Amino acid sequence: METTNSFKSYSKVDELQEQEYRRRTRKRLIIITVSTIILIIIIVGALVGTLTGKATSKNTLRPTYSSESITAICNVTQYPASCDSSIASLKSSSNITDANPNPETLFQLSMQVAVNELTKLLSWPDELISSETYSNITNDPAVQAALDDCKFLFQDAVDHINDSITSFQVGQMSGKQINDIRTWLSTAITNQDTCLDGIYEATNHTILPQYMKHAMRNATEATSNCLAIASNILTILLHYVQTPNNRKLLTVERIYQYRTLNDNFPEWIRNGYRKLLQEENPIVDVIVAKDGSGDFETINEAIKLIPEKSTSRFVVYVKEGVYEENVNITKDYWNVMIYGDGMNKTIVSGSLNKIDGTPTFFSGTFIAAGRGFIARDMGFRNTAGPEKHQAVALRSSSDKSVFYRCSFEAYQDTLYTHSNRQFYRDCQIIGTIDFIFGNAAVVLQNCSIQPRQPMPNQFITITAQSKTDPNQNTGMSIQRAEITPFDNLTATTYLGRPWKDYATTVFMQSDIGGFLDPEGWAQWVDGVDPPSTILYAEYQNTGPGSVTDGRVRWDGVRPNITEAEALKFSVESFIQGSQWLPDASVMFDGSL
Repeated sequence: METTNSFKSYSKVDELQEQEYRRRTRKRLIIITVSTIILIIIIVGALVGTLTGKATSKNTLRPTYSSESITAICNVTQYPASCDSSIASLKSSSNITDANPNPETLFQLSMQVAVNELTKLLSWPDELISSETYSNITNDPAVQAALDDCKFLFQDAVDHINDSITSFQVGQMSGKQINDIRTWLSTAITNQDTCLDGIYEATNHTILPQYMKHAMRNATEATSNCLAIASNILTILLHYVQTPNNRKLLTVERIYQYRTLNDNFPEWIRNGYRKLLQEENPIVDVIVAKDGSGDFETINEAIKLIPEKSTSRFVVYVKEGVYEENVNITKDYWNVMIYGDGMNKTIVSGSLNKIDGTPTFFSGTFIAAGRGFIARDMGFRNTAGPEKHQAVALRSSSDKSVFYRCSFEAYQDTLYTHSNRQFYRDCQIIGTIDFIFGNAAVVLQNCSIQPRQPMPNQFITITAQSKTDPNQNTGMSIQRAEITPFDNLTATTYLGRPWKDYATTVFMQSDIGGFLDPEGWAQWVDGVDPPSTILYAEYQNTGPGSVTDGRVRWDGVRPNITEAEALKFSVESFIQGSQWLPDASVMFDGSL
């Protein structure tokens, strides 16, 4: 029989490690607060005091910077010392001759530093597996699987930063460009965190996780540094420097105001796909049918036809049936759409799980990693059962992904919204512990969220959000959901618990049943309140479970946010969806 305490024993991170992480984070907060003040002083002084009258060929003004440019830029980061030294070192060894490079050039250097540090990590997992020093730990197949995941995650992080480098053009910044780069850099950080989470999950030894954490330190700090520069410096320059008429806006108040605005929205999905999510029978590239009436009888056979990194949509129709297979739409398969005959008719079913040796990251019955993935009228299940602990029905790491009229059914860790930008509409999510979790920028709109009865003496947490860096543009926005029990539910149920120190989750305009515990939110570690850096918010919810008088009194819990605060988590503001979702023809509410 499981107890509540034993439930913690297989949660995602070690308790002592979590407490130490929080202690250091509180210290960082003091540094970040001071750095923010310095940022305002430096930016206002640099932009107002040193603007030259010289216009570029596009009639835009360009600032000149003193010999302390690097230090000034690095003051906005969490790790200013490593930022300063690494960028200065790379600049001196590169072919940059400008003694005072502009912020855009320094940002490019910061991204190159991150790529260099991450590339050094690519060989570490194999070296650890072959090392005699750690053989007593790495001989464990679960540890080897976790280290294999790290290889994949490191390479994916390198790819995301390289995409950012390719996308960025000095002197040609745009809102779309900055939003994309912030998303990809946020994902690069999430990947590194996921590697460590997997190692902690795989072993009871603390030596190997601590060793990997130390080995990853330079890469972790470098990625965080370039994200901080993109989030703080480049956005300000974009809005206030490049247009001469904006010079009058360079005030402390305007800089603070700008940092809350989201008025530039990228196109996520190209024109020409507007009917895909609404047409009864869209044109397909391949048909899957268990009864042999299609091109293939399995989904895995069909996806072999998908071209790599295609800019054209590839459509797979999966006829009614239960398909017992694990499917992986890898990161090289772009713009794939899979649709079925209904969430309860076309079902992909698997049973991979942690207890039987598969790390959480790759336990998904269905994995969507390639950018621009769309699923419609599909069901995704993991049938491992509650006794198998972490067992994912679907993981999405796909940037600009859409799930429309889909169901996700499992127990612990049902829906893994791992990273990048995601949108779910009219979906059903069923589970027990942390059953919507991850660190994507995700909006779930008009969905049915259904907690189910767990094992004896376990409690239920609907969400577990894992934001680790204050500059990540990530979090969960759950809007207009219907939250009701799936079965005869007697277990204590919470809206969520904070997996990481900047956990960000908002429930808006949702109907919450009376089964919810009045406190609303649970601690990650018993007896330890989360840091003030979390954001757990509610806005205009209804139903007996929406009464907020009994909510926990932690710093960071906001039971009744304002409309202006709620708007930041709307589809338009939070995932920049006002242009790409109409192109995909998925119904959505852009605001409140």
